[in-house]
Amino acid sequence: MANEPTDTAEPTEGSPAHDGHDHYWYHGDKAAITRRLKRIEGQIRGIQRMVDDDQYCIDILTQISASTKGLQAVALNLLEGHLAHCVAEAQTSGDPTAAEAKVKEASDAVARLLRT
Repeated sequence: MANEPTDTAEPTEGSPAHDGHDHYWYHGDKAAITRRLKRIEGQIRGIQRMVDDDQYCIDILTQISASTKGLQAVALNLLEGHLAHCVAEAQTSGDPTAAEAKVKEASDAVARLLRT
């Protein structure tokens, strides 16, 4: 898919426009976001160990819930930033088509998050 995330913060061909610099708005928060994702990654590895060790199913489900909440927190942070930076910038750009596209993009992201 054209807008699928990549391993870097660099924009890829076909990716949405960013702030015009060599990085997206969250560049300043990248260390905090990365720490949260590494913590979640550790939780997922722990869940795998729990399954490997035949742990009680409710305990595994509790850990899955915690990991899911962690990912939701990261997603909400990114969505808030997208609205505050990308959508707001498009709204003030004077290009109604770009502004509509950014609002639609954010709305679609919210819909995907609500389906999870």
